[in-house]
Amino acid sequence: MKKNIAILAGGDSSEYVISIQSAEQLEGIIDREKYNVYKIHVKGSKWNLSSNENINVDKNDFSIAVSNQKIKFDCALIAIHGTPGENGILQSYFDLIKVPYTTCSAFTSALTFNKFATKLFVKEYGVITAKSIIIRRNDVINSKEIVEKVGLPCFVKPNNGGSSFGTTKVKQVEDIKSAIELALKEDHEAIIEEFISGTEITNGVYSKSGEIKALPITEIVSTKEFFDYEAKYTPGVSNEITPARISPSLEKECKETSKKIYKVLNCKGVVRIDYIIHDEKLYFLEINTVPGMSKNSIVPQQVRADGLNLTDFFTNIIESSL
Repeated sequence: MKKNIAILAGGDSSEYVISIQSAEQLEGIIDREKYNVYKIHVKGSKWNLSSNENINVDKNDFSIAVSNQKIKFDCALIAIHGTPGENGILQSYFDLIKVPYTTCSAFTSALTFNKFATKLFVKEYGVITAKSIIIRRNDVINSKEIVEKVGLPCFVKPNNGGSSFGTTKVKQVEDIKSAIELALKEDHEAIIEEFISGTEITNGVYSKSGEIKALPITEIVSTKEFFDYEAKYTPGVSNEITPARISPSLEKECKETSKKIYKVLNCKGVVRIDYIIHDEKLYFLEINTVPGMSKNSIVPQQVRADGLNLTDFFTNIIESSL
């Protein structure tokens, strides 16, 4: 009997549109011979079938009723970037009602959504990271002290979140306060990181039959000052080269580091880890536990570059979660 798979799309963050695009792509990828696929739209407390907004999800057991027939979902394929899909909220709900899901656990999702906490965690395992400090709402902002700690230029971004919303590259000390204020519109915390010049790369990682595997590495060459929302999701604004033009030794180091991070964070499903290379040294930037799956997204490019079929790839992701 076919299993019922729910793709969850939407969410409550600035990444709403990207989530919808990811879900549309996934809807066309999943093997219909193995699964019945339903796309569920999530916005606040309203969860409904995307194809019929009058069909609401019964959150008591994560089911819907279609033509008086109850359909209970066997697995949740979470495609919501930001809250509540990437920060542990949905994962906690599914743990409560005992429905399997395709992403990292609630704890890992919550931890990795917090950029500053993740950096502290991976540093304990020998992973190199950029210098960073955290600012919370109501903290006194001392721009001079910040510059003394991280230097200029520096990046100011929301501590929790993705897709570079609210991120600023600051070049002058007098611009730090406004950059922090912008970041705090997106989140209650801002992270300020030293700027490291170099080659930006990103690496997808997943698990198959208990073995952690790293996908081909992608090099990102952006026409913008950094890999912001426009560069990520507008064709032609950035050049994404897979495999990355890096030395075999750096490629090996990156893949081994990615697999180590996946293991120590106890990740599940597919994640994407971002780095920058400076003077042949690899610096960890952040991890995305619900990476984009739209037609312009990086992980699908990496899957294809590895000679894998996207349908088979997601069959493995689903089966591994069941």
